[in-house]
Amino acid sequence: MDQALHDDWDPRDASILEDQHRAYDEMRERCPVAHSEFIGWSLFRHADVTAVLADPETYSNVSRFLAIPNGIDPPEHARYREALEPNFEQAQMAKLEPRAREIAARLLAPLSKGGDMEFIEAFAMPFALKTLCALLGWPEAQWECLGGWVHGSQQAAFTREPGVGRALANLFSEHVKANLATHRASSNHAPDATDALLATEVDGVPLDDDQIVSVLRNWTAGHGTVAAGLGILALHLAEKPDLQQRLRRDPALIPAAIEEILRADGPLVANPRTTTREVEMQGRIIPKGARLTLMWIAANRDPRVFDDACAVRLERNTDAGLVWGRGIHFCQGAPLARLELRVALEELLARTQRFELGDEPPRRAAYPSNGLATLSLRVV
Repeated sequence: MDQALHDDWDPRDASILEDQHRAYDEMRERCPVAHSEFIGWSLFRHADVTAVLADPETYSNVSRFLAIPNGIDPPEHARYREALEPNFEQAQMAKLEPRAREIAARLLAPLSKGGDMEFIEAFAMPFALKTLCALLGWPEAQWECLGGWVHGSQQAAFTREPGVGRALANLFSEHVKANLATHRASSNHAPDATDALLATEVDGVPLDDDQIVSVLRNWTAGHGTVAAGLGILALHLAEKPDLQQRLRRDPALIPAAIEEILRADGPLVANPRTTTREVEMQGRIIPKGARLTLMWIAANRDPRVFDDACAVRLERNTDAGLVWGRGIHFCQGAPLARLELRVALEELLARTQRFELGDEPPRRAAYPSNGLATLSLRVV
């Protein structure tokens, strides 16, 4: 095995960004534990990634900045997560669904007579963030502010420009705190998730504004991933007309299609952890305090776990999939994300007879996203 493959690679390299799946599938097979100056140590195999997820004591998820609840380790993590859980209960999702469907229908209305749509700009991003605004009880127009923050944060993660991330964090904080002040000053609105956050307590102490900002930063970033997922789903259906028609005939298959397509083509490349002691992985010694990156899109296509792993098979059992993570940091917002993805696909398929790729070829986003930067669709 070529040692250079272990220690001389960069996820920002053009040869990797050209096809992240191909690159990381190759890494998984040739050098499953690799090192990069940019992201530290990386794990590509399903077994190694799940071993990390099962051991939060050895692999810390504490963030450099306040990040509730994901950037907190046990036992504090469980208390914050439990306090936030009511926001994603079935009753809350059922209450939100009609509004999400209304937002999707309005955004898709231009397609009623056929024609082209730049799907990411015209639908995926506004749908995801307008639905978040609906959940929070914020004016729908604020989705653009949230979208700007998502885009800026992704760029900052890619370029690592000094000070950019902090400036974005400050702008986001100011935006959220202004909305919190508006909510506190007004009682003339239906109960919403912002009210719930203002009333949330952990160990009998209400969340302060900085903690709520942290929670909403996590939720907003998650909706950037939802938008990326929507682009991937639309891409696969545009490229697979038989699958597209199958879901039109039997919409009950849509949830399974979402899980399986996003397993094979995940919207998020990776997430980090930090070792709390020296560990050995695949014969390599990783020191205490090392940054460890879990490569979701490689682990989810590991042929040791999934037969014909790159193929999309709706009948496949996806219980071993890692689209939503696993363990104590399993995506808390998964019920909301699944609702949004399902509603969006149901509305897209119901309002079209067939759609295909437009003239402009799809363009993938850059690390740490694996979504689409652009996706031209044509309804015919």
